[in-house]
Amino acid sequence: MKVLVVGGGGREHAIVRKLKESRGVTKLYCAPGNGGIAMDAECVNIAATDIDAMVRFAEKEQIDYVVVAPDDPLAMGMVDALNAAGIPAFGPNKAAARIEASKAFSKDLMKRYHIPTAAYEVFDDADKAKAYVKEKNRYPVVIKADGLALGKGVLICETEEAAMNAINSMMCEGAFGASGSRVVIEEFLTGPEVSVLSFTDGKTVVPMISSMDHKRALDGDKGLNTGGMGTIAPNPYYTPEVAKVCMETIFRPTVEAMAAEGCPFKGCLYFGLMLTPDGPKVIEYNCRFGDPETQVVLPLLESDLLAVMQAVTNGTLADCEVKFSDKSAACVILASGGYPEAYEKGKAIAGLANGQPENGGAVVYHAGTKQEPHGALVTAGGRVLGVTALAPSLKEAIDAAYIAAENITFEGAHMRRDIGARALAAKEGKEG
Repeated sequence: MKVLVVGGGGREHAIVRKLKESRGVTKLYCAPGNGGIAMDAECVNIAATDIDAMVRFAEKEQIDYVVVAPDDPLAMGMVDALNAAGIPAFGPNKAAARIEASKAFSKDLMKRYHIPTAAYEVFDDADKAKAYVKEKNRYPVVIKADGLALGKGVLICETEEAAMNAINSMMCEGAFGASGSRVVIEEFLTGPEVSVLSFTDGKTVVPMISSMDHKRALDGDKGLNTGGMGTIAPNPYYTPEVAKVCMETIFRPTVEAMAAEGCPFKGCLYFGLMLTPDGPKVIEYNCRFGDPETQVVLPLLESDLLAVMQAVTNGTLADCEVKFSDKSAACVILASGGYPEAYEKGKAIAGLANGQPENGGAVVYHAGTKQEPHGALVTAGGRVLGVTALAPSLKEAIDAAYIAAENITFEGAHMRRDIGARALAAKEGKEG
């Protein structure tokens, strides 16, 4: 089968490398891809959001199956357009992608179907939003842009001043464009965070291995929010008991709610959870594979990814085996200096051979890289590389990921030094 993966980041590279293992894949394309993905698939220079061009390419090349990975094209209806052209695709249609594309939609869904989440209100008017925050007078308070904002539209405000500034920035100054014209203001939840990706065909839901993301730019969860600076899997806070509660109160009810609303969800449904003192609650849904969670979850998948994805598309997930390794995985992100704010591109990357660590021991998923005409790899984004290692224990996986990451260099490279530290402490009973 000819398979096309839409997107060009670390998540897409992880999907491409796992699909390469599938027996049914004869040819792999990625659009637009990046410098590292080009070593595993044929990259096609089409923007991930250019729906018309993507459909034309798929028709011309007689693509058998398309995996739409990023949120923007899903929210814009790329799966709908591919299906209309008779091309099967992995991912939700436009109506189902609203579960991420509109936080107001997802919060209202949870309220209607009694799915546990933070208390909230939705505002289109900045003055009313400010009045609500002042009236509640409870801090920290969480202020979210309603629409998609590259994972950066969530602000945790510790003071009234910070909350007012956040509302002004989103609603009056257009910091996130149209995505911030409506905001969701919700209570601040406490407890360990857990990310659970799941396969669902609209009826059956199969959770993948749990993971723990590290969002902040600096050690000790300091600094600005980023797209993610590293992940580990499995998450030690996500015990079998917690998993059972999540399945009964969150996972299955969400899939049933979407079906009841007339927009059954098919694809990868991401549950961002907080394990609060009152039980697990939903922080957010994503309508696709998370990044960098995918870079630790998919390497642990032992089943054929293409077969699982096709079962999702065909509505036969209940009959498909989805098996994961009992190993642990850790991913350390190498980022450009200055990220998530201003950073320079075009820095030469050393320590890789054919895009992978020279000494083995880990896999490198390329996020922001570009191949120069003479073949050299240079930086081309904020998050440049994700260095992932698998091992029998979490500590071994973390150690191996850092050893590999230390041997890759480029000017201004930055990484967190504490990826997995909290998880290790939890495993050792020092926390939680």
